[in-house]
Amino acid sequence: MTISDHKITDLEHGWDYMQKGIIKLKKILEGLPEPQFSSEDYMMLYTTIYNMCTQKPPHDYSQQLYEKYREAFEEYITVTVLPSLRDKHDEFMLRELVKRWANHKVMVKWLSRFFYYLDRYFIARRSLPALNEVGLACFRELVYQEVHSRVKDAVISLIDQEREGEQIDRALLKNVLDIFVEIGMGKMDYYADDFEADMLNDTAAYYSRKASNWVLKDSCPDYMLKAEECLKRERDRVSHYLHISSEPKLVEKVQTELLVVYANQLLEKEQSGCHALLRDEKVDDLSRIYRLYHKIPRGLEPVSSIFKQRVSDEGLALVNQAIDAANNQAENVRSVHEQVLVRKIIELHDKYMVYVCNCFMNQSLFHKALKEAFEIFCNKTVAGCSSAELLAAFCDNILKKGGSEKLSDEAIEDTLEKVVKLLAYIGDKDLFAEFYRKKLARRLLFDRSANDEHERSILTKLKQQCGGQFTSKMEGMVTDLALARENQGHFEEYLSNNPIANPGIDLTVTVLTTGYWPSYKSSDLNLPAEMVRCVEVFKEYYHSKAQQRKLSWIYSLGNCNISGRFDSKTIELIVSTYQASVLLLFNNSDRLSFSEIMDQSNLGHDDLVRVLLSLSCAKYKILNKEPNTKAISPTDYFEFNSKFTDRMRRIKIPLPPVEERKKIVEDIDKDRRYAIDASIVRIMKSRKILSHQQLVTECVEQLSRLFKPDFKAIKKRIEDLISRDYLERDKENPNLYRYVA
Repeated sequence: MTISDHKITDLEHGWDYMQKGIIKLKKILEGLPEPQFSSEDYMMLYTTIYNMCTQKPPHDYSQQLYEKYREAFEEYITVTVLPSLRDKHDEFMLRELVKRWANHKVMVKWLSRFFYYLDRYFIARRSLPALNEVGLACFRELVYQEVHSRVKDAVISLIDQEREGEQIDRALLKNVLDIFVEIGMGKMDYYADDFEADMLNDTAAYYSRKASNWVLKDSCPDYMLKAEECLKRERDRVSHYLHISSEPKLVEKVQTELLVVYANQLLEKEQSGCHALLRDEKVDDLSRIYRLYHKIPRGLEPVSSIFKQRVSDEGLALVNQAIDAANNQAENVRSVHEQVLVRKIIELHDKYMVYVCNCFMNQSLFHKALKEAFEIFCNKTVAGCSSAELLAAFCDNILKKGGSEKLSDEAIEDTLEKVVKLLAYIGDKDLFAEFYRKKLARRLLFDRSANDEHERSILTKLKQQCGGQFTSKMEGMVTDLALARENQGHFEEYLSNNPIANPGIDLTVTVLTTGYWPSYKSSDLNLPAEMVRCVEVFKEYYHSKAQQRKLSWIYSLGNCNISGRFDSKTIELIVSTYQASVLLLFNNSDRLSFSEIMDQSNLGHDDLVRVLLSLSCAKYKILNKEPNTKAISPTDYFEFNSKFTDRMRRIKIPLPPVEERKKIVEDIDKDRRYAIDASIVRIMKSRKILSHQQLVTECVEQLSRLFKPDFKAIKKRIEDLISRDYLERDKENPNLYRYVA
């Protein structure tokens, strides 16, 4: 192609020359035999446009050329492209469209190069759409607007075929859907409005049909397998041909139809739902349910609700078994069943904690469900024993010498860790603390603790769980006993340095700090002369070290080793101080009445009855009683049983146990009243004025770490504080309280 060198190129002549170039380009696009553009051809076409745009008016044809550029596309589309698309259908139409779109982009590329001078100057100065934009807009307005509806239907049909297992040309779909994206020239509106919306609706309808069929014939695990596979395939479709922006919308549609609509029906299936899966320990199926539902807003709530119900049902069954066993068993067997109950509850917690961690990936909803389930049955009473008492007794059994639980050190540590976790579910933590403190005191004072390290270890765990205030007294007790042992060493050193002071009896005194230990009853026991001498010696030693401190002797906790000279042999008797005081009376008298023993020992009635029961009516009858009955009465007489014998040379004579539960509960109730009072005053002091409801709510919140206060108890304490002028009611609104400074 050549053009003669004219100084002025008119529009008609110049456009005729450009038309030849455009026709050549069309032939190349249609695959007709035509040589490619040479660099000389390109330069001549570009120069023609340049010349026609740089001529002085009226020969500057920039506007006309801009219009003819558009007309060139419109003519090609109308004459060639549209007829080729109209006579094809379905997949053939899609292939033709992909080919025509690719050709069109090539045509836009070449023509915009030929007309490049327009882009640089004319279009830039007039703020007109760029040549590339004009070329693409022609295809959008003339081709896309006519065929997009047919194209969308064909694509959706192919997607549904693939869902049914047929093989389709994924590359073709990718190319077709790229047209929806590219035609927007940077915006996703055409893809979203003309394809995606209908594709999503079709997806919803497709999976709605599938779900309604599957839910009737499939078990819950089988249904979940299918749902998981469907979601995987839909994500696979996105990666192969759908636009990435469709993924969350597509997944949401599939989840809704397969998982949300039938959630309750699936999860509560009688033979295969969550209850059955938990019962049969189907870990993989439960994990799959979690994976499918955890991304759905509130999707896990029905699962966690079933989980909570299952755990609470199992826990309540254990408690009811223990209650039935306790009602049908003797007292001594009952404690064994209570120990077994705590052990089973620990095992239940271990079992379901594995589900929470492994199947439900530590999701907070399941931790909450587990906590709420355990709170339901962990606060039940078994045979009059609160769960706080059972847990304290369980710890005692593990930590004391000769307990029924024979465990290694590692197993003990592990069990204590689990016990402390269980404590988190118990409402009356203060009650546990008091029972535990009582039992800890007995272990420490009577040397029944199996291992000091374990004692300290559980206190550390309790401190982490419940705070320093919870364990401060218990830690004080452990430290106190260590100091008492040290003090005993100093006392023995004192005796060895002062032979005159030696009372002639081996004496061990444990000095305790009053504030740390449980309160014990102290009595003015008339000690035998031998013991009086011991007390005086120790007092003399102690006052030489700590003049400002006062010693209160708790004889009820003391014990003695005394020699009983019986006819057959001498037997060493290990008895309490009370028992020793009574027995030593018979060194001076052969026969004593109940009242005489009471007068001479100065013991209280109840204490003396316990002592005499242990010495005359129990296993070891050191005293003979008249009349020979099983009960002690004030008219009874006692004499030393010189004919008593035993195969052992050393025997321990235990006292009948004292029922401490009632006193502990009473003490706790008293402490709670003080705690509620302190909490109310604290709140009112900082807030000054508060409504009844707000005050009760804040009080419950403050105290719930230790116990769950009863609303009636709080109201009663408020009334008491008003009567003591700490608070006053507002004159106009009786529901409002004011702090009285």
